[in-house]
Amino acid sequence: MLFPILDLAQAQQTILRRRPWSQTEYPPALLERLATVFGEPLTPEAAVARILDDVQRRGDAALREWSQRIDGVAPAVWQYPPAAQQEALARLPTALREALQTAADRIAAFHRQQPTHSWLHTDAHEGLLGQLVRPLEAVGVYVPGGTAPLPSSLLMAAVIARVAGVGRVIACSPPDRQSGRVPDVILAAAAIAGVDELYALGGAQAIAAMAFGTATIAPVDKIVGPGGLFVTLAKRQVFGLVGIDGLPGPTETMVIADATADPERVAADLLAQAEHDILATAILLTPSRSLAAAVQAAIARRLEALSRSEIIATSLAGRGGAVLTPDLETAVETANAFAPEHLCLSVAEPWTWVPKVRHAGGVFVGEYSFEVLGDYIAGPSHVMPTAGTARWASPLNREDFVKRISLIALTPAAAAELGPLAARLAQAEGLDAHAAAVQARL
Repeated sequence: MLFPILDLAQAQQTILRRRPWSQTEYPPALLERLATVFGEPLTPEAAVARILDDVQRRGDAALREWSQRIDGVAPAVWQYPPAAQQEALARLPTALREALQTAADRIAAFHRQQPTHSWLHTDAHEGLLGQLVRPLEAVGVYVPGGTAPLPSSLLMAAVIARVAGVGRVIACSPPDRQSGRVPDVILAAAAIAGVDELYALGGAQAIAAMAFGTATIAPVDKIVGPGGLFVTLAKRQVFGLVGIDGLPGPTETMVIADATADPERVAADLLAQAEHDILATAILLTPSRSLAAAVQAAIARRLEALSRSEIIATSLAGRGGAVLTPDLETAVETANAFAPEHLCLSVAEPWTWVPKVRHAGGVFVGEYSFEVLGDYIAGPSHVMPTAGTARWASPLNREDFVKRISLIALTPAAAAELGPLAARLAQAEGLDAHAAAVQARL
């Protein structure tokens, strides 16, 4: 049923249930497609490992072959330097160009407020301790394409990298399958964000190129940005050689609403997120059965007019629904247990509940802080933790593009005082050479 209404116990066994990576069930059509492309049955993990290994060994030649085999297109243009990006920016309609620029300005302004500074603490007796904050030297941004170009995702990562002072920022985005080119709107966003190099690459092969490097593409230190299943699996497999921002999966939104909420607006917000992906999650938590029924009806009515109705219907039927809770307190606790990427508070007194939110990628307070504004232009990055990782992870931010170096400069007096304690700890660990290094200075 499209957007079912469930009680809490039912929901906890179905749409609210988190499953680990190891229990992922892949659609039969996906496995059949892999068997066709690779000539033998493979899991997505094994397919990604094969692509990564091939790109590491054969470089650019492997990139072109996998792009042709998987995406069905050999890019007409491989690399887009800043001049090509600026040309695309000039071709955009003025209104769209201004919207992109405003979004970039707001993203930059928001993240400039985040403190990421070095600090030093000096003491006349002990000396100096502190941290040196240094920007990363090279970062790669993955920009999803596939069924729709997403320039907003480029801005939400590359702009923050520039604010943090990253020296080299590159991006990869799949080419359009008909033209073989990266869409102008992606190139224009790259120009506004100050991307140094943009490549017409998608999927696991793009992650491989940024991680390992090729004759054309120099490797980076960290890869950020959302992507589909194969991008996420590839990021997981190259982690350690390079840093990653996390493993963002399909988007998810959770709306907490009471009887005062407008069902048409709630329905519109849920539909907006469900149109991303058939695996997207859109859930309503409410103590009001009448609101749940009204939202259900509004979704069915609005769906007919939407261009991505098939994707939305699959998403809502498989991973969406309205969950009836005894009260708002239970709704908030249910949200904390689920730890959604987006949490929207469509209730009469939203600020009453904000202090009770412990786990969410982003909290959208009240009817006029709706999630679509956060997706594009509010300011915070829309690259947020999914799959319950909001229990420990944060949205993409300035800290993701810097590293901290510990600084230790002790005085002889401090060494004499602390040395015997260090030697005692070393001896307790059975590390005699450590203790001897202390004794050599005493």
